[in-house]
Parts: sequence; C-alpha cells; structure tokens
Amino acid sequence: MKKIGLIGGMGPESTLDYYRSIIDSFKTGTGELNYPEIIIYSLNISEFLNLMKAGKYDEIVPLLSGKIESLAKAGADFAAITANTPHMFYDAIAAKSPIPMISIVEATCKETAGRGLKRPGHFGTGFTMASDFYQNVFDRFQIPVALPDVDEREILNQKLFNEIELGIFREDTRNLLIEIIKRMVKEEKIDSLILGCTEFPLILTAPEYAGIPMLNTTQIHVEAIVKECRG
Repeated sequence: MKKIGLIGGMGPESTLDYYRSIIDSFKTGTGELNYPEIIIYSLNISEFLNLMKAGKYDEIVPLLSGKIESLAKAGADFAAITANTPHMFYDAIAAKSPIPMISIVEATCKETAGRGLKRPGHFGTGFTMASDFYQNVFDRFQIPVALPDVDEREILNQKLFNEIELGIFREDTRNLLIEIIKRMVKEEKIDSLILGCTEFPLILTAPEYAGIPMLNTTQIHVEAIVKECRG
C-alpha cells in the first residue's frame, strides 16, 4: 500500500472524519489489522483563514505547498487536502507538489457525472460559494452547479464557523439547512446537493434530504484516496 499524506486542520472535526473513514475502509471483518500508513499535517486553521479574509491569496499557495513538501519528506507517496476551500488554489499547489495529489473537486465531479446527476446544488463556505473553482471543473462535464441565494449563503457561512467547525450540531440548525435544500429543490430544480464543505456531512448525516441525494465530498474524497492507496 502507498503511504497517505493528508493536510488537515481545516477544520479539525472533518480531519477526524477523514482518518476514521479511511481506517474503516480497510476493516475486513475478519480481525485483520492491515491498515495503511497515514501522515497528517494539521494546519493552524486561523493562519489559513486570516490570509483568506485579508485576500492575501498569493501567500496561501506557498503556505500549503510547504505543508505538502513536509508530507513528502515524511515519506508520503501522495497527498490530499481535507477541505474544499483550499481547492481554490489546487492547480497551483499541485503544480508545485513533489508527489501526486487527489482533488476533492475532481473526485466529486466524477461521482456526480457517474451517477447521471444533471443539476447539483452546492453548499460551502462563503469563500467556496463566491468562487468558480467548482463550476470550472464541472464545466468539463457540462454540469451546471446551482448556489443558494445571497442571504442563504451568509447563513450557511455563519453556521459553519460559529457552530459546525466547533463541533456544535444543533437540531434547529439542521432543520434550517433542510429548509434551504427544500427551497432549492422547488425553485432551482436541483437533483442533488454537493456538501462542499467537509463539515456539512457531520450535521447532514442522512443520504437524502428533500428527496435528493447528498454528495458527501468527504466520503467521495476518501474513496478516491483509498483507491490510490491500494493502487
């Protein structure tokens, strides 16, 4: 098996989810404990967010590229970033990376197209929803991605950073997210929803809401990572 390198910490809760899900993928039910080697570089999320809020994007690529280099020096055979927002800079980071990388956006796009879905909605951080990096990848398959309205995006971003990133999962928040999904199904005609922040699957835990499938980007990314590890 190949050694897995993960850039984590954005946020810590989803990093735990990645680790647990990767390990679970190797459980055979026979008692065999043949798990992969995983190297995790847990980034200080405030360092990343401060640069994002200040618009210092030119400093983010060197920051994340340096962490990838650290994983490579530690022995990782390939790397993945366990968050959606940093994939705004994925192409530039991958171009500098000394080891192969697995993109959460590309993996999600392939899953969406493979399931024959035609119009996914997209939940993410404010940064992610304001950027076109998801749509740029989905354009390769001619799949339009629908976003919540401006007010809903603000609500999603607030709930992410004030609650979900902190490990707080409130039932009223879950119900609020479901109401947004219902509106998008009715008005935007979405046939699925991309949980485009790796914290959303921690609160939207069911495979479907409002009659449409949830595209759990964490699980989709994990499956791609496990496939590469076994490769």
